Amino acid sequence: MSFFGNDAINRVNLHTGVQALAQGAGGVFVLVFLLRAGVSAPLVLCSMAALNAGRFLLRPLVLPFARRFGLRTTLILGTVLEAAIFPILPLVHGVDMAFFAMLLVGPVGSVLYWTAYHAYFASLGDDEHRGGQVGAREALRAVVGVAAPLLGGWTLVLGGPWLAFLIAAAIQATAALPLLGAPRIAVAEEAPGSFRASWMGMGLMTCDGIFAGGYHYVWQIALFISLGESFTAYGGAMALAALVGAAFSLLVGRHIDAGGGRAAAVVAFVVMIAVLAFRAFSLGDPWLAVTANALGALVEALWIPALMAPVYTLSKASPCPLRFSVATEAGWDLGCAGACLVGAAVIAIDHTFAAPILVGLVGAVAAFALLWRNYAAGSGPAARST
Repeated sequence: MSFFGNDAINRVNLHTGVQALAQGAGGVFVLVFLLRAGVSAPLVLCSMAALNAGRFLLRPLVLPFARRFGLRTTLILGTVLEAAIFPILPLVHGVDMAFFAMLLVGPVGSVLYWTAYHAYFASLGDDEHRGGQVGAREALRAVVGVAAPLLGGWTLVLGGPWLAFLIAAAIQATAALPLLGAPRIAVAEEAPGSFRASWMGMGLMTCDGIFAGGYHYVWQIALFISLGESFTAYGGAMALAALVGAAFSLLVGRHIDAGGGRAAAVVAFVVMIAVLAFRAFSLGDPWLAVTANALGALVEALWIPALMAPVYTLSKASPCPLRFSVATEAGWDLGCAGACLVGAAVIAIDHTFAAPILVGLVGAVAAFALLWRNYAAGSGPAARST
């Protein structure tokens, strides 16, 4: 497979696998742990919105830091600081000082990490193998995701939150090691036209943020409640989903590189709509909810390569990939925060999760429209900037 020939991308993908282990064993439990710690479902979603708002406010600070130290160092620091939220979680008991400390600390590592990560991946990747490289990354995430939630769920039950989240923090910090030998990439002092070049990417990521608010974050809480607030059952459901999706990402990525971008976007969109509807329908029935969660792996496998291949291509072609990432990640923050706040309001008023999950449809439809425009008929991941 020629898309494995890029050693730098292979290093980043190895890093991504370790980071996915930490997030699968700890990160996917953050919102549901807050629920078990006494935070109401609407406030859990408001906390997710607050974390995204914090990222949005801090994001302009990433640029001067990265100009001074480079993309690789920024990514390494962000990787380590992403672990800082985990030791705070066991201290949370309802809406208390630890809860607010989590909201203050959480965005710091996250804003450094994701802004630098996407710019770094885009800069190192190859346009002609973009779909395959993204697909390989997502396949690795899926494989790791089979074991990670089982590890996290069982550790929470048998060892308690301190052991579970400290293990997740240690794994997260370890994810920086594969990056130590990766290339250094400098950030330009000036890059005229960067913001204008980011409009398409910002639009796509804003839509993806809206989709993620309903599809991921509202759904995580709804699934946890449907499974009787059991950490082990929730972890098992997440592991099953990863098992279902492990093989599909590579196939979809290679299809995009071969010129099937529009076809991949159509298939991803149809599956997204079907799974979103099924998730809303499945609430209250544990077996249906687990099935709906497993089918969600198909959405990840189809959607991420179709979305991120053109985003990374646009990023690399822009005057500055980091400035491009600052804009696109800001769009994702706003989209996700808005969807979470809408979900929180609906749950607080009507006590239903179905409608907030379906808010993700808005992002799915809008993103598909942009992708259809972006993919030239018969092309691969190469994207138009107009």
